[in-house]
Amino acid sequence: MNSNNNNYSDIPGTTVFDGNMARKGFHLNQFCMSLMNAANRESFKQNESAYLDRYPLTDAQKQAVLARDFTQLIALGGNIYYLVKISSCDGLSVAAAVSTMTDLSTEEYLDMMRNGGRSPEGNRYLKEQQ
Repeated sequence: MNSNNNNYSDIPGTTVFDGNMARKGFHLNQFCMSLMNAANRESFKQNESAYLDRYPLTDAQKQAVLARDFTQLIALGGNIYYLVKISSCDGLSVAAAVSTMTDLSTEEYLDMMRNGGRSPEGNRYLKEQQ
């Protein structure tokens, strides 16, 4: 999943949003920010593909938006703080959107977070696990 090639690129299941990812996802994140405007949200809901064509997104980014594939959107440079604007258009909570990136239901995800979140075991640098 991680497309970074930095010293932090070997953290399992983690894509670090750094300067490279910000550049990669700039237009994707600008699209997401446009959804803060009610008229833009309505236009997006009426014809998602046409609305996405207003932005110079890659085909992969467009497909990930249409599929609401948040894991892929992060890998393509999306920042979760911007991406939740998409789920808000769908009437989903942040927890519901984030839970789609796990193998948990929304309620299971919320329960996990209420109980301290995921264990760090198995989620550290790969070099630390050897």
